[in-house]
Amino acid sequence: MSTTAEILRDRPIIPVVVIESVDDSPRLAEALCEGGLPCAEVTLRTPAALDALRALAAERSVLVGAGSVRTAEQVDRAVEAGARFVVSPGFSDAVVARCRELDVPALPGVATATEIMRALDAGVEVVKVFPAGSLGGPDGIRGLVAPFPTLQVVPTGGIGPKDLPGYLAVPSVLAVGGSWMVASSLMKARRFDEISRLSREAVAIAARCRS
Repeated sequence: MSTTAEILRDRPIIPVVVIESVDDSPRLAEALCEGGLPCAEVTLRTPAALDALRALAAERSVLVGAGSVRTAEQVDRAVEAGARFVVSPGFSDAVVARCRELDVPALPGVATATEIMRALDAGVEVVKVFPAGSLGGPDGIRGLVAPFPTLQVVPTGGIGPKDLPGYLAVPSVLAVGGSWMVASSLMKARRFDEISRLSREAVAIAARCRS
């Protein structure tokens, strides 16, 4: 099984997508690839989410994960649809255990040191810090992870392009999750050209930060 760190090693930005229509999946895949971000976390927040995830996974040009996963049953359905990784808003022993049984990387959410310790006890080495913006941003993450020197984190929540340099400068940050380049307003308006432009901009920022 690939680990979370392995699949995200060359993907410092993860677009977090809310998809209302499965018909938008091919255009979204094309837009993300054109923008240099061939990766997406499809949140299970809409009736179309699983079918959209399946359609994106079929494109094979995009690494697709499932987000907002809260139960082991949702893990099963997401993996069956083609999810290559599973993201949760919080920490769930059942979700992490089911991901391990299915050999799919789990990225559970944490917001406290106690949750980090639970994740480490469960063998998780990469966690999502959520909501990062409300937890003090980059400085908040530095303080949160200071007692855990081996931990890698993926901040998500309240992050925009101007925030990227600050987050990517934190040594423990493996990648950053964000929705600004795939905002609901852009998806509803089918502004795939703008999605590509914002994706390219994000890639350029990340390249400067990691060079």
